[in-house]
Amino acid sequence: MKKGTFLNRRFRDGTYRNFTLKLVLVNVLVYLLTGVLIPKSTYYLAMIPSFVLSGYFWQPFTYMFVHGGFSHLLFNMLSLFIFGTMVEKRIGSKEFLLFYLLTGLLSGIASFISYYLAGTNVVLVGASGAIYGVLLMFAVFYPYSVIFVFGLIPVRAPILVLIYAAIELYSQVFGAGGNVAHLTHLSGLLFAYLYCRIRMHINPIEVFKRTL
Repeated sequence: MKKGTFLNRRFRDGTYRNFTLKLVLVNVLVYLLTGVLIPKSTYYLAMIPSFVLSGYFWQPFTYMFVHGGFSHLLFNMLSLFIFGTMVEKRIGSKEFLLFYLLTGLLSGIASFISYYLAGTNVVLVGASGAIYGVLLMFAVFYPYSVIFVFGLIPVRAPILVLIYAAIELYSQVFGAGGNVAHLTHLSGLLFAYLYCRIRMHINPIEVFKRTL
């Protein structure tokens, strides 16, 4: 590993091992377990504040591999595969795996703290927190890339990140969006931003300013 502090000591090995595809496969296997084979296992792997307080300390980590339905899984895994593959090739597989899991974990912990303080008990599932982080990282490294929203509307990657952030912030503040975990999505963006600043030595805001 390169010299530096514990937090910004990036992996020297930039070998591409396609961890993105492996993460997709893990998510699919967990979906088969929780959605088809043993549905009750969802309550052991999803993040449920009352369960975490009862000793299920792994849930702020495992929740990111559980999904609420096939469409939820499909959308998240397509996003992970498309954007995650590009980010992984850019920063290396080990670094990408650390980034993805850490962003998902910290988003889960932040969500747990928020729900606990609010006295709310929910069943939190989905990789969206980590995937929002991946999208931000993608926009940082490929700021001129154009993403076709709904397959029709061309939007440059940094603009899409800013739009998503604004939508999630509005929805979280004003309670719009039903059962969507807006705070988890915002946490994913925040921790990805901090990861870029602290570990990658990149300021996403400055990148976005130069390319918008």
